[in-house]
Amino acid sequence: MALHSLQALVEQLATQPIIFIGGKGGVGKTTTAAALASYYASQQQKTLIVSTDPAHSLGDVLNIRLNNEKTVISPYLDAIELNPDTIVDEHFSQVERTIRAYANPDMMPKIREHLQLSKSAPGAQEAAMLESMCQHLVNAADADYDHIIFDTAPTGHTLRLLVLPEMMGAWTDGLLAQQRRQSKLRSVANHLDSHNQKNDKNDVANPFAAKKSDRWEQAVSVLEKRKQLFRQAGVLLHDRTQTAIVLVMTADVLPLAETRRAIKQLEESKLTPAAIVINQLIAPTQSDDFWQQRADRQQQIMQGIEQSFTKYPLYPIYLQQTDVRGTDALSALLRPVL
Repeated sequence: MALHSLQALVEQLATQPIIFIGGKGGVGKTTTAAALASYYASQQQKTLIVSTDPAHSLGDVLNIRLNNEKTVISPYLDAIELNPDTIVDEHFSQVERTIRAYANPDMMPKIREHLQLSKSAPGAQEAAMLESMCQHLVNAADADYDHIIFDTAPTGHTLRLLVLPEMMGAWTDGLLAQQRRQSKLRSVANHLDSHNQKNDKNDVANPFAAKKSDRWEQAVSVLEKRKQLFRQAGVLLHDRTQTAIVLVMTADVLPLAETRRAIKQLEESKLTPAAIVINQLIAPTQSDDFWQQRADRQQQIMQGIEQSFTKYPLYPIYLQQTDVRGTDALSALLRPVL
């Protein structure tokens, strides 16, 4: 398969409201994501770029300080760097507020201690990041953005984020089923307590008879909202008219192997990529022996890339003489050469 021009990539993604940029660490995902966002913004298309990579470099590439809140870069470009620590704190604060609605106040110190320890538990940060990402995904889809572009963490994390909405939805279903069983037990306990009180006014009140149905309903409401959020995000992710997944790689052995694995996993999850960007290419002919050997090696690997990914359009980005920083330089990277 012949390589396509970068202008063709811009045109291919022009109608995609949601674009995920993924790939192995260090291959240029952030630069590619920022270049697309900057280009669309330069064409007066309202764009939001969100970094979900804990090792943030989006602010560095855009040459502006970013944080967990939306930052206006230009009239048509907004950017966010999701901060895992802030998101985890907010996530567990919400959990504590939900628990406090129906828990015994005497238990709250121990519950807070448990929640504090849970922040460091495996998967806690990932789950909180997922919920935040899904919230941005759904909100941006309902807002007036032409594009929302996600600059994601390295491949393994990206794949988990893409398939987690379904897993988290199933987990939330389990919690709701458990709550419904407990609700039935409370209903029976309340009925028995009411019956016993009629027979003997001096009996000790049934400990299960406390009328906390309204508090339980609050907890259920939170779970139902999460379930709905994950369902909406899952639908958007699997809709090819809404979401495009672009993988970035370099013409090297390890990125080739990782991209093969990533595409296999994405295909198994019915999340086939829309395109592959091959970054840091050098011209096939060089005057220097060292660079000529590098170019020859790249050309060999390019044959493997073209043979491996026959179903996907391939787009090259050639190695630049200087670092590409700032929206003007980034958008220029994708403009056609006149």
